[in-house]
Amino acid sequence: MTTLADLPIRDDLRGQSPYGAPQLHVPVALNVNENTHGLPDDVIDDIVGALAAAVRGANRYPDREFTALREALAGYLGDAVRPENIWAANGSNEVLQQLLQAFGGPGRSLLGFSPTYSMYPLLALGTGTEWVSASRAEGFVLTADRAAEQVRQARPDIVILCAPNNPTGTPLDLDVVTAVYDATDGVVIVDEAYAEFMPAGTPSAVTLLEGRERLAVSRTMSKAFAFAGVRLGYLAADPALIDALRLVRLPYHLSALTQAAACAALRHADEMLAMVGEIAAQRDRIITQLTRMGFHPYPSGSNFVLFGGVAEPRAVFDALLAQGILIRDQSIPGHLRVTAGTEAETTAFLNAMEPFAPAGE
Repeated sequence: MTTLADLPIRDDLRGQSPYGAPQLHVPVALNVNENTHGLPDDVIDDIVGALAAAVRGANRYPDREFTALREALAGYLGDAVRPENIWAANGSNEVLQQLLQAFGGPGRSLLGFSPTYSMYPLLALGTGTEWVSASRAEGFVLTADRAAEQVRQARPDIVILCAPNNPTGTPLDLDVVTAVYDATDGVVIVDEAYAEFMPAGTPSAVTLLEGRERLAVSRTMSKAFAFAGVRLGYLAADPALIDALRLVRLPYHLSALTQAAACAALRHADEMLAMVGEIAAQRDRIITQLTRMGFHPYPSGSNFVLFGGVAEPRAVFDALLAQGILIRDQSIPGHLRVTAGTEAETTAFLNAMEPFAPAGE
């Protein structure tokens, strides 16, 4: 039987592993930061109606510039952006891939601050871009001075800042973004996939776009909008930067069905985001209860919690899985990560963690 090793694959891809978060059918899946709350019925009805209308025109190619969706996304982000500042694709990973296709590639580099989202180095690899791993301070914090100094030393073509950071949940102050931007002539990407879970009133990097033509702020509808299965990511940037993405996108890359579903969901943004407060409450409950047990959860501005103090992470992971509870082993020694789910899911996780509490040893 032919194997991958028998094929003339690129040399730099040999021996690599694809992104592979487990997709297991378990009662409590808290491993990939999905929104575990279902869509409200009235939102579902509106989306189904929009899809039915879109299907009637499915014999024609979709609007290549996804005009209605760009207008809806600009309206959602607020006064800091206009439709011409918006780009969208099939999930924020495709948005990031397109940025690397346009501004990365052979002979160019992407710098990120580890530990961070595991797809960043994989996207770099897939586009022939060198991955440069910079470091964080104790507690996974990233300060403006530390970040800017590492950027000046490495001189990357692209810098990516995860805000809040995945897998640690660490919030990112906007002064880090401005310091990094001033320290490089390259493109700066701020990945705000979990921005809606930050405290109300927290400013977005979108507010920094004016006068910064090399800044791109990436978002997704997968998390707060409970739209992971739809695959809709987007970014806000200077129109000139978006012109660069048109050079690398596939023709008609965003289907008419995706556009219709996303526009329908955005019409219900307030209702959809009402779930965010419930999820944040469960996240804070996890932090409180894990602290009580003697674990070390880190501050989180996202819908998940990274916690340390786990003597045997793999053993705990397996024990929880045996009970139908799936969390995430990020290969950070002594640590595990859990998504904040519904109240019932969170309760199941916390009860399962009690026997492993360091305070009980």
